Amino acid sequence: MIRLFVGLGNPGTEYAATRHNAGFWWIDALALKLGVQLQPERSYQALAARVNRSAGPVWLLQPMTFMNRSGVSVTTLARFFKIEAAQILVVHDELDLQPGQAKLKFGGSAAGHNGLKDIHAMLGTQDFWRLRLGIGHPGVKAEVVNYVLKKPSAEHRDAIDKASEQSLKSLDHLLAGEMDKALAVVHAGVQRPKPPRAAEAEKPETKLLPDEGEPP
Repeated sequence: MIRLFVGLGNPGTEYAATRHNAGFWWIDALALKLGVQLQPERSYQALAARVNRSAGPVWLLQPMTFMNRSGVSVTTLARFFKIEAAQILVVHDELDLQPGQAKLKFGGSAAGHNGLKDIHAMLGTQDFWRLRLGIGHPGVKAEVVNYVLKKPSAEHRDAIDKASEQSLKSLDHLLAGEMDKALAVVHAGVQRPKPPRAAEAEKPETKLLPDEGEPP
């Protein structure tokens, strides 16, 4: 069963609506669903909420350490409450998936995600669950940092929110440790990106990359 839900992001109003904070958005939606409020917890350098259940308490966590130090909050709370790595679900933005897609997986590499890298290092293992929320890719590696720290378009934000809503339908399975069922629910909502229309594909490209003109 999942005992610790972690959403990755950066603290501060300047980052609140940016793509890199998709994990924070998911935790906010989860808190609303469970009827709890995240509160500052200095001990964990995070915003956190505790949900008491008959099977034991469940924690919601948003590290306030900035993305590349996310592991500090996660490991401090997990070790204090004796939560195993396999009982942790980390929710984060994913460049390799399109907005509207979400995938649940266990273990694996950080694939360049600084928040995951730090959690790997601090926990000493990759064996935890992660929910990957697609944000799309700018198409050029050099633009990735600017891209993740910008707001998505209204269309992309709506797609990300809908993917989050679908993944939250797996909550009962996640809490019960029914991970195969949770996988089925999350992946049932995966939307594959639409191919470009023939007329658009033949037209010479003169416009900006998607979201390139969005305000930071």
